[in-house]
Amino acid sequence: MSGDNPSPLDGLVGGDAPMADCVLSSRVRLARNLVGFHFVNRCSPDQLSDVVHRVQSARLGGPFESGVRWVNVQGTTPVDRLLLFERNLISRPFVESPHPRCVAISADESTSVMVNEEDHLRLQMLAPGMQLRELSNRMLVLDSSVERSLEYAFHPRFGYLTACTTNVGTGIRVSAMLHLPALALVQELEKVQRAARELQLAIRGFHGEGTEALGDFYQVSNQTTLGRSEQDIVEQFAGSIVPQFVEYERAARRALIERDPTALDDRVHRALGVLRACRQLSLEESIKFLARVRLGVALGRIEGVSLGLINQLLLQVQPAHLSRATGCALGNGRDDRGPRADFVRSSLR
Repeated sequence: MSGDNPSPLDGLVGGDAPMADCVLSSRVRLARNLVGFHFVNRCSPDQLSDVVHRVQSARLGGPFESGVRWVNVQGTTPVDRLLLFERNLISRPFVESPHPRCVAISADESTSVMVNEEDHLRLQMLAPGMQLRELSNRMLVLDSSVERSLEYAFHPRFGYLTACTTNVGTGIRVSAMLHLPALALVQELEKVQRAARELQLAIRGFHGEGTEALGDFYQVSNQTTLGRSEQDIVEQFAGSIVPQFVEYERAARRALIERDPTALDDRVHRALGVLRACRQLSLEESIKFLARVRLGVALGRIEGVSLGLINQLLLQVQPAHLSRATGCALGNGRDDRGPRADFVRSSLR
C-alpha cells in the first residue's frame, strides 16, 4: 500500500446523500465464523493462517467482482494500518492484533472483509448519508456469495455462532454516524441518550467503540441480534430510529436559528475563520472547528464551502492521511499541528 495515493472513502465524504445534513455515514456489518475451527481467540497461529488461506482462496463475489485488494495486515507499516483504520475499513483491535490476519477491500473502498478479527470474518459495507436499506440489500448478496464458497458455523436454534454472545443470531450490526451539534448546544442530548437506552442501542464516538464523540459525532448501533431477523433490525433503524434522531437534531437547529441567529452565525463563521487563518491545528481542534463549519454549511449560513469538502477534510486531517498528503512523519513525538493547519488552510481558500 505504501505507494498508493489516499483517496477519500466513499462511505464518509458524500455530501448529497439522503439525510446528509445530520448523517455522516451508514454501515452494515456481519460477523461470521467457519465450520471446523475454534473462535479466533482459541485458534493457534497455524490455524489462523489456515483461515486466511481458505478465505483468500474463496470467491467473495458481490462488490468484489469489480476488483479486490488483499492487504496482509501483519506485513504493512504502522502508517498503512492506521490509514485503513481512519477510513473505517478495519477496526482498532484489528490494527493492534499480533496474530495472522488480512483484509479484503473492494475497488471503491465501500466494502471490506476482515479475516481473523474477533470472528473469522467481519463483512462490512459503508455508504454516505442514510442508506441502510441499500447497504442491507447489497450485504445480503455478498453474504450469500461468500457462503457458497465457505461453510459458516450455524446452529438451527441460535443462528450464526459468534465469539461475542451479543452477536449470536443474525450476527448483524447496523449503525449510523450522526452529527448532533444543535442538540448539544441546546443541551438536549439526553433525549437521544434516553431513547437509546429504551431501544437498547449503543452510542459510541467518532471511531466507534472506545472512542470519544469529537465534534458532536455519535455512532448509534444495535446491541443485540438474537431472536430478530436482519430485515427487522434494518427496518427499525432505517424507518424509525435514525429518522427520529434526525428530526430531534433538525428541530434543535431550527430552535437555534429562531432563538439567536447572530450567535449561531458568529459560532460557525468564527470556526471557518480559525481554519482559514490558523498556523497550528491539533486533531481535536480541527474536528471541533470543521464540525461547526459543517453545521453552518448544512444550514445555509456559510456559502462557498460544500458539505462534501468538509466531510473529506474530517478524514484528511487524521494522522495517517495527513502524513500521506503532506509527507510529514507520523508519531515519535513529532508535532503535526503545523502541517495540518497548512493543509486545511489551502483546502479552504
